[in-house]
Amino acid sequence: MNKDLTVGNVRKVLTAFAVPLLLSMVFQQLYNIADSLVAGKFLGEQALAAVGNSYEITLIFIAFAFGCNMGASVIVSQYFGAKRYYDMKKAISTSYISTLVLCAVLTVFGIAFTDPLLHMINTPAEIMEDSALYLDIYVFGLVFLFFYNLATGIFSAMGDSRTPFIFLAVSSTANIFADILFVTVFKMGVDGVAWATFICQGISCVVANIALLGRLKKLNIPSLEKKIFDFYIFKRFISVAVPSILQQSFVSVGNIILQGLINGFGYSVIAGYSAAIKLNNLIITSITTLANAVSAFSAQNIGAGDFKRVESGWKCGLAIAWIFCIPVIILFAGFGNIVLLLFLDKTSVEALDTAMLFLRIVSPFYLVVSVKLISDAVLRGSGDMRPFMYSTFSDLILRVLLAFLFSSFLGSVGIWLSWPVGWGVGTLLSFYYYKSKHYQKRLLRYENRI
Repeated sequence: MNKDLTVGNVRKVLTAFAVPLLLSMVFQQLYNIADSLVAGKFLGEQALAAVGNSYEITLIFIAFAFGCNMGASVIVSQYFGAKRYYDMKKAISTSYISTLVLCAVLTVFGIAFTDPLLHMINTPAEIMEDSALYLDIYVFGLVFLFFYNLATGIFSAMGDSRTPFIFLAVSSTANIFADILFVTVFKMGVDGVAWATFICQGISCVVANIALLGRLKKLNIPSLEKKIFDFYIFKRFISVAVPSILQQSFVSVGNIILQGLINGFGYSVIAGYSAAIKLNNLIITSITTLANAVSAFSAQNIGAGDFKRVESGWKCGLAIAWIFCIPVIILFAGFGNIVLLLFLDKTSVEALDTAMLFLRIVSPFYLVVSVKLISDAVLRGSGDMRPFMYSTFSDLILRVLLAFLFSSFLGSVGIWLSWPVGWGVGTLLSFYYYKSKHYQKRLLRYENRI
């Protein structure tokens, strides 16, 4: 059901909208976690290292999908909040055409450069073949990744976070069983977990887009006829999508550089990092999804001209994020070894020690990075993209530089210590931009821009 986020109690409205989105992303991350879990438990430490090694490269493609999601979501939210449904429909069709072109280009790029990318990050010879195999299959499924993300972004823009959650809950659960089936019954290796993800994500993509088409028909919006691509809307789409893509791509490139550094410590450290980073990314991506809800909430209320409600949304979003983070921190810092046994065997002592140390160093700072992500969300909802890019770039550049510096005399531990420092600097910048008078003036200008 479509939901108008411009009316009602802020806390109740945002919570009801954000919680299904948050749970959706948890299930979305189960795709990757399931691959690592099955690879680690049924195929061994080297298979887990191969999947984790490939994962850092897949984040580049995810960055582009996320950018398309944000570009469509912000624009559709603003038109939906302003009740301009014909323009909203044009924004959707323009977004789909733009995404199709981008996806085709990236698929060709992925097919051509899989091996060079793996060599660039110093992939150990023992896991090169499995890493390349996993990545090749992943690239062929990019169309599902992109159009699923686009559909869920539009659902969220119209205030519906429950429908994507239902799709993801079913398909991600099915993916876990498919992974196990392909590996244990069909006796497949890393390619089995890759094909299981390909099939399940493909089904969820098709179903989500069929449901979106049905939802739009219920709105009885006049036909666009030949106006399915609008250059003005396209400019607005890329004004949000491109900075989001650049920001996420920069993060991915930084992670690839870090992966190359980590690969120099051997596949046991790679396997431990792969397990820990999957859990870390589950939490960070979940908070980011909550932030996306705050973005949609902000954009709708900006479209309606209610800026005080946007401020209330920031406070409520941060409260939800901290309520989510506190039990996670306790779990990871105190009982992370139990969770890590889902990925690793008790005999993988070095890998387990590596993963546990990473979680204990990084997890307490989820409370800090939550402030950054929620502040970034309001900036995106207002269309103010540059400040959150500055803060993210500062975070990542500092994190990469410190990782090389600290690791030179602390070993792999130095890499983990760079996370809190980078997050702290990025958070200070994002919070400053959120609270600045420039940001307030930009919100006011939106009354005349949409």
